[in-house]
Amino acid sequence: MSDSNAKFTPYQVFLMIALAAMQFLIILDFMVLSPLGAVLMPALDISPQQFGFVVSAYAFSAGISGLLAAGFADSFDRKKILLFFLAGFLLGTLLCGIANSYIFLLLARIVTGIFGGVVGSIAFAIITDLFEVEKRGRVMGTVQMSFAVSQVLGLPIGLYLANLWDWHAPFLLIVGLGVLVFILIILKMQPVTAHLALQKNDSAFIHLRKTLSTPFYLRAFTATTLLATGGFMLMPFGSAYAVNNLGITMDDLPTIYLVTGICSMIAGPLIGRYTDKLGSVFIFTAGTILSMIMVLIYCNLGVTPLWILIIMNAVLFVGLTGRMISSSALSSKVPSPADRGAFMGINSSVSQISGGIAASIAGMIIKESPNGHLENYPLLGIVVAISMMICVWLIWRIGSALKVRDGAETRI
Repeated sequence: MSDSNAKFTPYQVFLMIALAAMQFLIILDFMVLSPLGAVLMPALDISPQQFGFVVSAYAFSAGISGLLAAGFADSFDRKKILLFFLAGFLLGTLLCGIANSYIFLLLARIVTGIFGGVVGSIAFAIITDLFEVEKRGRVMGTVQMSFAVSQVLGLPIGLYLANLWDWHAPFLLIVGLGVLVFILIILKMQPVTAHLALQKNDSAFIHLRKTLSTPFYLRAFTATTLLATGGFMLMPFGSAYAVNNLGITMDDLPTIYLVTGICSMIAGPLIGRYTDKLGSVFIFTAGTILSMIMVLIYCNLGVTPLWILIIMNAVLFVGLTGRMISSSALSSKVPSPADRGAFMGINSSVSQISGGIAASIAGMIIKESPNGHLENYPLLGIVVAISMMICVWLIWRIGSALKVRDGAETRI
């Protein structure tokens, strides 16, 4: 049995902080669109369907680029390839910060997605390379905590800047912070090259094809497809739903994201620790059950007092955080060392593409009435809940297969 209390080295602590900071920027770049939706749609005179396309543009381009890059992901020093794609992500975000039309913003999101979608998969490959399996739940808990920190710090500050100036300001903030993280990685991060010695002389295309054709990997990619559905369907329209359906004011939105983020930030490390102790499958199942209950309630609400909505959002995001951390820890155990970069790249691509499809479907399900009220939200909640149920079944199958492959005593 592995030791779930194994200590981290000082360099591993630095890596967790650096990768968490980078993930914070990547996640904030995507998440900031949701609360800005209520401001951005009238500012650019776009419909909910067009806004769904803006969200999907990032997802589709990230998915396609990640898939194309997957064949090369295991052929280079991971530090160099990380810096390349991080630089492109910052360029795309800068373009978002100066966009002045729907088409400009759409193109800017495509550029951002082409590079940003690959950054996360490289980070997870680095984690899998440099952290022992018994530490990965805690590492994922720390890195995924960036999701919560983006709510606690990023979203309120982003909304404040958007209200103070306009919706471009949050993107410019991300660029400024991103340059600092970029410099930190250049100066302090060591090359990550151990995986290069494991490579065969296959071409990038053959390496990609072999990874895509491995049955066990395909099962994991299928689970990722369903895992992405919930967040991409609900989050893009969250602010518009809160304002137009639940009676929340724009001034109250930062408070909702702040409290929800604090709860998720506290829960993240705890979930990571218990993922190492109790197993990824158990934590994922518990997080899914909690999330399903909250989604079905949330999507059927009418005008709701602020304090009730804050509590519901906090509980929902704790459940979603549990799903994210536990599934990431489980996914890190699936690929062989020689395939980690390709597997993580494809897995990220599958997540982004399926998320883009989900966001587009959500944009077609949801209809906006003349007074701004969003209709068909209960139907959206049912679709999300069903996808969550199927995903739990797939995660259990993956866990069972890992026990067979790695030994019955393996904690999954």
